[in-house]
Amino acid sequence: MSAPRLDGAWLHAAADVPRAGLSLPGYDRAAALAAGGVVHLGVGAFHRAHQAVAFDTLLANGHRGFAVTGVSLRQLDVPEQLNPQDGLYGVLRLDDDAEPALRVIGATGRVLHAPTERERVLAALADPRTWLVTLTITEKGYGHRPADGRLDPEHAEIAADLADPGTPRSAVGLIVAAMARRRAAGLPPPVVLCCDNLPSNGRLLQGLVLDFAARTAPALLPWLEAEGCFPCTMVDRIVPATTEADRAAVRERFGADDHGLVKAEPFSQWVIEARDPRLAPLAHAGAQLVDDVAPFELMKLRLLNGSHSLLAYLGYLGGHAHVAEAIAAPGMREVVAQLMRSEVAPTLAAPAGFDLDEYQRALLARFANRALQHRTWQIAMDGSQKIPQRWLGTVAARRAAGHRVPVLATALAAWTQYVSGRDLAGASIDVRDPLASALAARARNNNAADAVRAAFAERAVFPPALADDTTLVHDVIAGLERLRRDGVAATLAHLAETMP
Repeated sequence: MSAPRLDGAWLHAAADVPRAGLSLPGYDRAAALAAGGVVHLGVGAFHRAHQAVAFDTLLANGHRGFAVTGVSLRQLDVPEQLNPQDGLYGVLRLDDDAEPALRVIGATGRVLHAPTERERVLAALADPRTWLVTLTITEKGYGHRPADGRLDPEHAEIAADLADPGTPRSAVGLIVAAMARRRAAGLPPPVVLCCDNLPSNGRLLQGLVLDFAARTAPALLPWLEAEGCFPCTMVDRIVPATTEADRAAVRERFGADDHGLVKAEPFSQWVIEARDPRLAPLAHAGAQLVDDVAPFELMKLRLLNGSHSLLAYLGYLGGHAHVAEAIAAPGMREVVAQLMRSEVAPTLAAPAGFDLDEYQRALLARFANRALQHRTWQIAMDGSQKIPQRWLGTVAARRAAGHRVPVLATALAAWTQYVSGRDLAGASIDVRDPLASALAARARNNNAADAVRAAFAERAVFPPALADDTTLVHDVIAGLERLRRDGVAATLAHLAETMP
């Protein structure tokens, strides 16, 4: 079915033809966008289904200063999707138990392409109206070493920016260059919110910015140290990749050809460290402003993200394209529940009044949402950047307490097989990871013991304490041998049979 492109003209016409399940921006977009307020680096699907929705809610409730100038740091795809649509796009909410609903988001104005519009990006970051900078650039986008969180001067973009800080292309380089402009103009620094799944993400980003500034603009350092504000955050919403079938369904049901469409589950959570009073209005959009984000962050990283990665690798190797299929496989739900209950939960200190058992039950229900069609292959991307936060913290804590981790050892075995680039039948896997070549060279070995030991020797992923843990390495080797010999279904059955 053909339909007009979703843009300002479509929005005006749609306001006169109500459709079930369709909600539109109910505010003066022109005035909101003119007021500005936010620059977002990394305008991917997650931001469009999460932070931008919160900003849209605030604008609809009469708040100003939450309109977004988007920045794409590399690709042209998002500018090409959204700019012809006047920044408009829809969030398709999908739930097994409800009809699909489409919310058109009006909070975003123009999306800039940093490689070709660097000066406009820097001008937006240094604009007096910009008080908030948010980032969703994925774990690999910060130019840091995952093993210790320090700036990596050998990272391609960081190295280029250190050599020529006047023409930055990395997020950290852009932030430091914009901070220098703001200080020279007598403007305060903006609040900078990292919204990626990194431990103590605000502290990590602050450290990277200060390190970069110390190397390139040392005179800026005292001002940044005294006035910079980098609160920690935790974000949670499952946002699978949008398919052509999703876009076709929106054309059919809502009469809009939306090139920027994103889809998401009903659940959404945003926890923010309350370090600046300017963040207070976000509470009116459902954000939780707290003194300490760490307990929420650890719960989410280790329970939700850790379980997601297990489902990704074991699910993919078991022939399951989507998370809901994987969690429905015989034994998988029980194994994921065992991971959360027996291996992860003992490492957590839940906030006062928080029901950790109910949180785990809710996660299992979210994973089973068939309407989302969340691909295991998508979640498996960039595992070398993810598993240190999602798995290895839990592993280290449990091993330090003298406990074994049978589920996570099996998950690490599945990851080792996955990054070898070959599935259990020998078919090729399209591994998307910044360390893909190095990991494939290490893990592609017919001998499971050699494959695991070589993978564990990758210091960009595994700290020495875990690489030298003979009990852990033995358990991962045994898990890989079982996967290769018996397959995923039998491995799940074995884990289920041996649960405490």
